[in-house]
This record gives sequence, structure tokens and C-alpha cells, in this order.
Amino acid sequence: QVQLVESGGGLVQPGGSLRLSCATSGFSFSRYAMSWYRQAPEKERELVAHITSAGDITNYDDSVKGRFTISRDNAENTVYLLMNSLKPEDTAVYFCSLWRLTRYWGQGTQVTVSS
Repeated sequence: QVQLVESGGGLVQPGGSLRLSCATSGFSFSRYAMSWYRQAPEKERELVAHITSAGDITNYDDSVKGRFTISRDNAENTVYLLMNSLKPEDTAVYFCSLWRLTRYWGQGTQVTVSS
């Protein structure tokens, strides 16, 4: 079955960096686009970044453009989110996600940006 396991979250000061990882299994990873979403307290889940199956095209929400980078390693079945210049408003639970007939989610990893 499809499994998505995020890691790499934590507490970081404003201006700091984190790299999130999402290890996947149960499907042909290299054939599918992948996405990162986030959900802040009392807010709806929102799309942060998206990457095509080959990794050649990426898209970002305007709020993270120029600061976040999504990438993937098809040999390792893993998708990453490098987050630089973090701001307090980036605080959220971050989820990786796959669309394959239905939407699959990982369990999420908490990112807290605070001094």
C-alpha cells in the first residue's frame, strides 16, 4: 500500500533553514508528481510546492517563492523540501502528498519558526 513518511521538522529561529524529507513506498514513485502542503493552526491546508515526475518542472505558492525548493530523488523514492529564510508565518504541519486516483497524505511533520 502507499506509504508517505515525512521527517525533518523541528523548531528553528526566524531566518533559519530546514530540509524536510518524505520517504515513499508502495507505488512507482518515478511515475508520479509529488506535492508538499502545509496546515497552520485554525487554517485550511494549502499547497506549498509541486514537482513533476521527472523533476523538471516545479511550482510554488507565492508566499514561499525564492525561499523554498522542492526536489526529488527517483532512485531513493524520496521527495524533499528545502526551506530557507524561514518566517514565523511558515509555522505549520507540513505534509507530502500524492495524487493517484485519490489523494494520499503522510502523517505530517511539525515546523515551528520562533525566536
